[in-house]
Amino acid sequence: MYTNNKLTKSIRLAFMFGGASLAMTGVASAQDVSAEDKVDTSPAQERIQVTGSRIKRTDLEGDLPVTVIDRDTIDMSGDMTVSDLLRDTSFNSAGSARPESGSSAQGVSTVNMRGLGASRTLVLVDGRRLTMSPSTGATQDMNSIPIGAVERIEILTDGASAIYGSDAIGGVINVITRKDYNGAQVTLGQGSVSVPNDGGDREQGSVLFGSSSSETQLLGGVSWNKREIVYERDFPWVTPGSSSSANNWQALYNPNNHWGMSDKVDEETGELIPNKPPLIGIPGGCNDANFSESIISGQPRCQYNFNATNANEASSQNEALFLKATHQLNNDWSIFANANISETESFGRYAPAPDRNGRYPGLDEVAADSYNNPTNPNAWFYDPNNPNAVAFDYDLVGPNVPVEIRHRFAAMGNRDRTVTNKNKDFVFGFNGFVGNQEVEFGWRRARNNSTQIGDGYLAANTAWKNVLDFNPGYCADGTFDPAECRFGYDLQSPSANPEEVLSAGVVTTSRISDFNIDEYFANTSFDILDTDAGMIAAFVGFEHRKENYNDKYDSQSEAGLVGGSAGNSAGGGRTVNAAFFEMLVPVSADFELNFAGRYDRYSDFGGAFAPKASFRWQLADGLVWRGSWGEGFRAPTLDILTQKTSYSASSVTDAATCAVLAGDPEESCQVDSYFKANPDLQPEDSTQISTGLSYDVTDNVNVTVDYYSIDIENRIRQFTAQYLIDAELAGDPIPEGLSVTRDNNGAITEIIAGYGNDGSFETSGLDIKATARFDFGAAGTLMSKLQLSHTFDFSVDGGRDLIEDIGRPRQRATWSNSYNLGDMNFGYSLNMIGSTSEETIEGEQLGHIGTYVTHDIQASYNSPWNSRFTVGVQNVFEKVPALVEYSGRDYNFELYDGYGRVLYVRFQQDF
Repeated sequence: MYTNNKLTKSIRLAFMFGGASLAMTGVASAQDVSAEDKVDTSPAQERIQVTGSRIKRTDLEGDLPVTVIDRDTIDMSGDMTVSDLLRDTSFNSAGSARPESGSSAQGVSTVNMRGLGASRTLVLVDGRRLTMSPSTGATQDMNSIPIGAVERIEILTDGASAIYGSDAIGGVINVITRKDYNGAQVTLGQGSVSVPNDGGDREQGSVLFGSSSSETQLLGGVSWNKREIVYERDFPWVTPGSSSSANNWQALYNPNNHWGMSDKVDEETGELIPNKPPLIGIPGGCNDANFSESIISGQPRCQYNFNATNANEASSQNEALFLKATHQLNNDWSIFANANISETESFGRYAPAPDRNGRYPGLDEVAADSYNNPTNPNAWFYDPNNPNAVAFDYDLVGPNVPVEIRHRFAAMGNRDRTVTNKNKDFVFGFNGFVGNQEVEFGWRRARNNSTQIGDGYLAANTAWKNVLDFNPGYCADGTFDPAECRFGYDLQSPSANPEEVLSAGVVTTSRISDFNIDEYFANTSFDILDTDAGMIAAFVGFEHRKENYNDKYDSQSEAGLVGGSAGNSAGGGRTVNAAFFEMLVPVSADFELNFAGRYDRYSDFGGAFAPKASFRWQLADGLVWRGSWGEGFRAPTLDILTQKTSYSASSVTDAATCAVLAGDPEESCQVDSYFKANPDLQPEDSTQISTGLSYDVTDNVNVTVDYYSIDIENRIRQFTAQYLIDAELAGDPIPEGLSVTRDNNGAITEIIAGYGNDGSFETSGLDIKATARFDFGAAGTLMSKLQLSHTFDFSVDGGRDLIEDIGRPRQRATWSNSYNLGDMNFGYSLNMIGSTSEETIEGEQLGHIGTYVTHDIQASYNSPWNSRFTVGVQNVFEKVPALVEYSGRDYNFELYDGYGRVLYVRFQQDF
């Protein structure tokens, strides 16, 4: 019989790893030492609750795989935000979203466990789900969690819908905020990047204070961090962007086969398909800043360098206040209250608005006799009164016909977006005992608001009417008098247009979004029966939750009258009632079973039940075999069910299209995309299996190996424009209702993107963790931890294995080391992202992106006056990501960093 009346050695090693990563003084030291003392001496600490189970138990190395990142490990990482910290973990295998300039979710950062998508990772704060971001309605924003408030992070790498409900498919991240603190602490930090040439620097700070008595514990603090905006032009590898949404025209049909382009007959319908006329530059209209002319297929075309103005990563700034209080009412009952208030602000800049008049009924053609029609011999481009006049060339422009214009309204300025997210979360409740039953009940109110203000967007009706009605100055009596009779927008010289014309074409957009939760909860845990094998314990709970989502765009955006913008209004609410249970059944002193189940009833789509069973078998002293089986679900989110159709000029990479639009098949280009909601979505279902071993090789060395397999049926997924293009080229299925439409030259004319239920989805892999502690006496202490995630397969509908497609590495690993000698501590970390292909064509992986490895170092000194000085470098050797275009960017923005070497300093003072 193997028993242990303390925390298991392996989990103690995990905590010791963080504790030894920095030399301990002052309040921080007191916390860690007292924790160890309590483990050794206090029976009240024998039973502890861990993420993945609501039943308290003595062994944290239980039936489910849980990784703990404690406060000192957070500090040793050098990361200044929770999102950066989690993005670097091996479980975030395919990368995750960060503040992206130009995105509708500009200020949002997510985490994406197992590469299953951020909406399949459930994030908790102190055991309760983090509110959905109003900007997305479907994912949780890690930027709303202040890193200064975090005590530790527990990562459950197993499905847990039976415990927590919807979304807990890829895993669960539980952020535990600080508590049981006496004293005060001030932390200040700054970081500077070597790449890009300008921008990207960051800073952080926090103030923490706490006080406790025998009956009352109070803790509060403020935390802030800030990161500068990063512009594309400041990266050393960035080349000029090339967009044909610059200043070009296109005949609405091919008159008399003028360009030598033959009509074709559709083989299925027999209908005549006229070939599309080429894009041709506005005569003399490609001379403003960032515009350039190229010869493509024998015709001049105007191109715009959007990289001259685009920001790569939006700036971000977070300020937060957190308060936590507990008061013991009597020997049995206590009252608790938590308040977390945060405000995140980001600023992004996108290139001036591109648009085409063909999108707007009534404005969809420039008349044949317009002064802005290049096929009109009397157009302003050729007028003797025009100082910039050019010669009319019939061989180039052809007969006089109506045309469509693709224009970049650069003279009206860049598109700027400021996003302010405010999150207020309050929890109030009671905890106590009724006999031998532990009871908890309470109330929670969360208010999450996002306000987006966009400047420099196109008032499409006004702007295009000014283009169509342009008059350079001809009066009704036939005289030419620009001072009296000029009207409208001159396509040839955009920057020379009068200020009143330019300002009339600009609109300020707004988007106000809310995601609110009102929740009541009650639960009880109790012992059922004391057997020879141990105590049979149970947990039963109930939750009632109201969710309300509202996403409101300004009226012009809602009507589709804003050029260079994407998105549309959505909103709705629902009620969720959930009942759940868990039971721990010891079979013998060495073997225990755990059963759990949860039923969630949604007012909009119905109910879902998620069961789970797991076991823990202590095979020998220090050797544990564990395993689990469970089913999970993910409910369709409110934004998906209610969002209206929206338009975007999506930046994509597609050889056939970009060869036509950008003149270079290797460049990115912009295509018309429409994103549609799907109100008939059904919940997706999942089945998870995991099994693993935990072995204490010695008293100071622990190794765990865990296998997982996840199958998802009826899956919900967002299909972006680039994904649909890649799927089409790779020969993979495209969900029903979504499409990629190409013309006879193979160039994309339209993409219909959005969400869909898309059959099955399977992935499996292995997690390996090794933790060691070496005590050299007077020579110091060394802690080492290796975490490796290896994905065996990743497939859709039983199709080909997608692992090592671009963006899906097979391995990801971190290796952290901390050496402590007296008042000094030295750290070294290695971060590895495995190799992938560069592209996949018809199921064949082509090209090679090598393994990406970075090295981090850190040194800290603990002074006699309870302060700590830290200096560190992330990515010491300035490794840059492989420059292979991905989703319209020079590299995979979600998987790799483009910061080069990051030097940071931090000062911490304890009182």
